[in-house]
Amino acid sequence: MSINVKPLGDHILVEPLEGETTTSVGIILPETAREKPQKGTVLAVGPGRRDDEGKRVPMDVSVNDRILFARYSGTEIKLGDRELLILRDADVLAVLES
Repeated sequence: MSINVKPLGDHILVEPLEGETTTSVGIILPETAREKPQKGTVLAVGPGRRDDEGKRVPMDVSVNDRILFARYSGTEIKLGDRELLILRDADVLAVLES
């Protein structure tokens, strides 16, 4: 499925990675008991914010980066059957390297 969303400014479109569905001892967690995901894959990146002089500040992440973001940050959107997040660049805590 093609993504037709272009983030503006310092925003990032992220597909969250699913959290754990079972505990370490095998108990299946209902969706209401699962923690919100904090990891995701970057699908699209805005051009960056402007500084006081009007120059663009480059983004710290790029498309296909796996990132760690603040737990309750961003705005949830639904595109087709996919649940996505739009985050600000400042909400990204780290880029996960493999």
